[in-house]
Amino acid sequence: MMSILFKKSILAAMVVALAFAALPVTSVFAADDPITPQPEISNEKLERIWARQLKAYERLGKAIDGSDAFIEKVQARIDKAAENGKDVTALQAALDAFEAAVKDAHPLYESTKGIINSHKGFDESGKVTDAEQARETVKEMHDALKDIKSAMGGTGKALREALRAFREANRPPTETP
Repeated sequence: MMSILFKKSILAAMVVALAFAALPVTSVFAADDPITPQPEISNEKLERIWARQLKAYERLGKAIDGSDAFIEKVQARIDKAAENGKDVTALQAALDAFEAAVKDAHPLYESTKGIINSHKGFDESGKVTDAEQARETVKEMHDALKDIKSAMGGTGKALREALRAFREANRPPTETP
Protein backbone atom coordinates (compact mmCIF):
# COMPACT_ATOMS: atom_id res chain seq x y z
CA MET A 1 0.00 0.00 0.00
CA MET A 2 2.79 2.38 0.91
CA SER A 3 4.71 1.73 -2.30
CA ILE A 4 1.67 2.60 -4.46
CA LEU A 5 1.26 5.90 -2.61
CA PHE A 6 4.99 6.58 -2.97
CA LYS A 7 4.90 5.84 -6.72
CA LYS A 8 1.89 8.11 -7.23
CA SER A 9 3.58 10.91 -5.27
CA ILE A 10 6.73 10.63 -7.35
CA LEU A 11 4.67 10.55 -10.54
CA ALA A 12 2.75 13.66 -9.48
CA ALA A 13 6.00 15.46 -8.62
CA MET A 14 7.43 14.58 -12.02
CA VAL A 15 4.32 15.87 -13.80
CA VAL A 16 4.56 19.16 -11.89
CA ALA A 17 8.28 19.42 -12.68
CA LEU A 18 7.60 18.84 -16.39
CA ALA A 19 4.85 21.46 -16.36
CA PHE A 20 7.22 24.03 -14.87
CA ALA A 21 9.97 23.04 -17.29
CA ALA A 22 7.64 23.78 -20.21
CA LEU A 23 7.03 27.36 -19.08
CA PRO A 24 9.13 30.09 -20.68
CA VAL A 25 12.03 31.37 -18.63
CA THR A 26 12.28 34.83 -20.17
CA SER A 27 10.53 37.74 -18.57
CA VAL A 28 7.95 39.89 -20.31
CA PHE A 29 9.00 43.41 -21.24
CA ALA A 30 6.75 46.37 -20.60
CA ALA A 31 4.86 47.71 -23.61
CA ASP A 32 6.29 51.21 -23.14
CA ASP A 33 9.89 50.06 -23.56
CA PRO A 34 11.51 51.61 -26.62
CA ILE A 35 11.30 49.36 -29.64
CA THR A 36 14.54 48.72 -31.45
CA PRO A 37 14.37 49.88 -35.07
CA GLN A 38 14.42 47.33 -37.85
CA PRO A 39 17.73 47.15 -39.68
CA GLU A 40 17.84 48.89 -43.01
CA ILE A 41 17.27 46.73 -46.07
CA SER A 42 20.13 46.90 -48.52
CA ASN A 43 19.57 48.14 -52.05
CA GLU A 44 20.48 44.72 -53.42
CA LYS A 45 17.83 43.06 -51.29
CA LEU A 46 15.23 45.63 -52.35
CA GLU A 47 16.11 44.92 -55.98
CA ARG A 48 15.72 41.16 -55.44
CA ILE A 49 12.38 41.64 -53.69
CA TRP A 50 11.14 43.93 -56.47
CA ALA A 51 12.20 41.41 -59.13
CA ARG A 52 10.34 38.60 -57.29
CA GLN A 53 7.25 40.77 -56.97
CA LEU A 54 7.32 41.57 -60.68
CA LYS A 55 7.58 37.86 -61.51
CA ALA A 56 4.68 37.08 -59.18
CA TYR A 57 2.63 39.81 -60.85
CA GLU A 58 3.47 38.41 -64.27
CA ARG A 59 2.42 34.89 -63.22
CA LEU A 60 -0.81 36.29 -61.83
CA GLY A 61 -1.44 38.08 -65.11
CA LYS A 62 -1.00 34.90 -67.11
CA ALA A 63 -3.36 33.06 -64.77
CA ILE A 64 -6.00 35.78 -64.82
CA ASP A 65 -5.76 36.26 -68.59
CA GLY A 66 -6.08 32.51 -69.14
CA SER A 67 -8.83 32.04 -66.60
CA ASP A 68 -11.71 32.45 -69.06
CA ALA A 69 -10.43 29.64 -71.27
CA PHE A 70 -9.71 27.49 -68.22
CA ILE A 71 -13.19 28.07 -66.79
CA GLU A 72 -14.79 27.20 -70.14
CA LYS A 73 -12.74 24.01 -70.38
CA VAL A 74 -13.65 22.88 -66.86
CA GLN A 75 -17.31 23.84 -67.42
CA ALA A 76 -17.40 21.71 -70.58
CA ARG A 77 -16.04 18.74 -68.64
CA ILE A 78 -18.58 19.28 -65.86
CA ASP A 79 -21.41 19.45 -68.39
CA LYS A 80 -20.23 16.24 -70.04
CA ALA A 81 -19.97 14.47 -66.69
CA ALA A 82 -23.47 15.66 -65.75
CA GLU A 83 -24.81 14.29 -69.03
CA ASN A 84 -23.27 10.94 -68.10
CA GLY A 85 -25.17 10.96 -64.82
CA LYS A 86 -22.28 11.93 -62.54
CA ASP A 87 -22.81 14.04 -59.42
CA VAL A 88 -21.07 17.32 -60.21
CA THR A 89 -22.55 19.58 -57.51
CA ALA A 90 -19.32 19.98 -55.51
CA LEU A 91 -17.29 20.49 -58.65
CA GLN A 92 -19.73 23.07 -60.01
CA ALA A 93 -19.74 24.94 -56.70
CA ALA A 94 -15.93 25.04 -56.66
CA LEU A 95 -15.84 26.32 -60.25
CA ASP A 96 -18.47 28.98 -59.52
CA ALA A 97 -16.52 30.18 -56.47
CA PHE A 98 -13.31 30.30 -58.52
CA GLU A 99 -15.00 32.25 -61.31
CA ALA A 100 -16.44 34.79 -58.84
CA ALA A 101 -13.06 35.17 -57.15
CA VAL A 102 -11.33 35.82 -60.48
CA LYS A 103 -13.89 38.54 -61.23
CA ASP A 104 -13.18 40.10 -57.81
CA ALA A 105 -9.40 39.83 -58.20
CA HIS A 106 -9.19 41.21 -61.73
CA PRO A 107 -9.74 44.90 -60.80
CA LEU A 108 -7.19 44.56 -58.01
CA TYR A 109 -4.73 43.09 -60.48
CA GLU A 110 -5.35 45.94 -62.91
CA SER A 111 -4.90 48.58 -60.21
CA THR A 112 -1.51 47.11 -59.35
CA LYS A 113 -0.26 48.20 -62.77
CA GLY A 114 -0.05 51.74 -61.38
CA ILE A 115 2.54 50.67 -58.83
CA ILE A 116 4.57 48.92 -61.51
CA ASN A 117 4.33 51.77 -64.00
CA SER A 118 5.41 54.39 -61.46
CA HIS A 119 8.06 52.07 -59.89
CA LYS A 120 9.02 54.83 -57.45
CA GLY A 121 12.53 54.39 -56.15
CA PHE A 122 13.54 52.05 -58.98
CA ASP A 123 14.83 52.78 -62.47
CA GLU A 124 13.65 51.00 -65.63
CA SER A 125 16.04 48.09 -65.05
CA GLY A 126 14.93 47.55 -61.44
CA LYS A 127 17.90 49.21 -59.77
CA VAL A 128 17.30 51.29 -56.65
CA THR A 129 17.51 55.04 -57.24
CA ASP A 130 15.94 56.15 -53.93
CA ALA A 131 16.02 53.61 -51.10
CA GLU A 132 13.18 55.16 -49.08
CA GLN A 133 10.83 55.32 -52.07
CA ALA A 134 11.88 51.82 -53.12
CA ARG A 135 10.99 50.47 -49.66
CA GLU A 136 7.59 52.15 -49.91
CA THR A 137 7.02 50.76 -53.43
CA VAL A 138 7.95 47.24 -52.29
CA LYS A 139 5.53 47.56 -49.37
CA GLU A 140 2.73 48.83 -51.62
CA MET A 141 3.34 45.99 -54.06
CA HIS A 142 3.37 43.47 -51.21
CA ASP A 143 0.03 44.78 -49.96
CA ALA A 144 -1.46 44.74 -53.47
CA LEU A 145 -0.38 41.14 -54.10
CA LYS A 146 -1.70 40.18 -50.68
CA ASP A 147 -5.06 41.77 -51.53
CA ILE A 148 -5.24 39.81 -54.79
CA LYS A 149 -4.47 36.58 -52.96
CA SER A 150 -7.10 37.43 -50.37
CA ALA A 151 -9.66 38.12 -53.10
CA MET A 152 -8.99 34.69 -54.57
CA GLY A 153 -9.55 33.21 -51.13
CA GLY A 154 -7.97 29.84 -51.93
CA THR A 155 -10.59 29.09 -54.58
CA GLY A 156 -7.97 27.92 -57.06
CA LYS A 157 -6.68 25.33 -54.63
CA ALA A 158 -10.24 24.32 -53.71
CA LEU A 159 -11.07 23.84 -57.38
CA ARG A 160 -7.97 21.68 -57.93
CA GLU A 161 -8.91 19.57 -54.90
CA ALA A 162 -12.51 19.24 -56.11
CA LEU A 163 -11.27 18.12 -59.54
CA ARG A 164 -8.94 15.59 -57.92
CA ALA A 165 -11.71 14.26 -55.67
CA PHE A 166 -14.10 14.00 -58.63
CA ARG A 167 -11.55 12.05 -60.68
CA GLU A 168 -10.88 9.72 -57.74
CA ALA A 169 -14.59 9.11 -57.16
CA ASN A 170 -15.30 8.50 -60.84
CA ARG A 171 -12.36 6.37 -61.90
CA PRO A 172 -13.27 3.55 -64.22
CA PRO A 173 -13.01 0.19 -62.49
CA THR A 174 -9.76 -1.62 -63.13
CA GLU A 175 -9.99 -5.05 -64.65
CA THR A 176 -8.53 -7.91 -62.68
CA PRO A 177 -6.72 -10.51 -64.75
